[in-house]
Amino acid sequence: MSEPISVHVWSDIACPWCFIGKRRFEKGVEQFGGDVTLEYHSFELAPDTPVDFEGSEVDFLAGHKGMPKDQVGQMLDQVTQLAAAEGLAYDFDSVRHTKTLKAHQLLHLAKAKGIQLELMEKLFSAYFEQGRHVGHDDDLVAIAVEAGVDAEEARTALAEETYAQAVQDDIAQARAYGINGVPFYVIDGKYGVSGAQAPETFAQVLGQVAQERAGLPAEESVR
Repeated sequence: MSEPISVHVWSDIACPWCFIGKRRFEKGVEQFGGDVTLEYHSFELAPDTPVDFEGSEVDFLAGHKGMPKDQVGQMLDQVTQLAAAEGLAYDFDSVRHTKTLKAHQLLHLAKAKGIQLELMEKLFSAYFEQGRHVGHDDDLVAIAVEAGVDAEEARTALAEETYAQAVQDDIAQARAYGINGVPFYVIDGKYGVSGAQAPETFAQVLGQVAQERAGLPAEESVR
C-alpha cells in the first residue's frame, strides 16, 4: 500500500465500550499486519451531565437510562468481566461521573502534538480504572502531563477554550454521519463499523480495504 489506511473513531471518555473497543481494535490491527493511522473524534454520550455529579455510576445510569439500580449493577458487572478479558481493570464503584467536554478539548491539543493516542489511553484508564476526576482543570492537566503534554499548554488551552470549536465540529460531523452511539469507526473514508467489535471484524474490514486498494475484483475481497 502506498499510504496507511486511515481510521477515524468517534468516542467518549465516559464510554466503557470505547475503551474495550480500543483494545479490540488494536488487536485487529495486529492481526491485519498492515499500516494504519488512528484519529479520535469527540462525542458526548450525556451532554447534560454536570461536572460534579453527586452519586455513583449506578445512580447516574439508573437515572439516565430509566433502569432499576439492580439491573444497572448487573449490567456493569457484565461489562467489567468483558473488560477484564481485554486486560482492563474496570472499577465502577470508584468512577467519578462528570462532563467530558474539557477532556475532549485536551485530546485535540494532544492531537496537534502527535500524542493523542497516549492521552486517550491515560484518560480512559484514569476514568474507568483509577477513579480519577476527568472534569476539573487541575486533574485534567495532571493526566495530560502523564501523556507527554506540557502542563502550561494544557492549562492555557482549557482556560482559553482553544479547541472548544474543534470539539463541536466533531460532534456536528457525528450528527451528519448519523452516529448516535459510540465507538464508531470510519475506515478509509467509506466503511463504518459500529461498536466494540471482535478483533477479527476489524482485521477483516482492514483486509478488505487493502485488497480493494490493490485492485482485486470485488468477489475476491474479504467480506
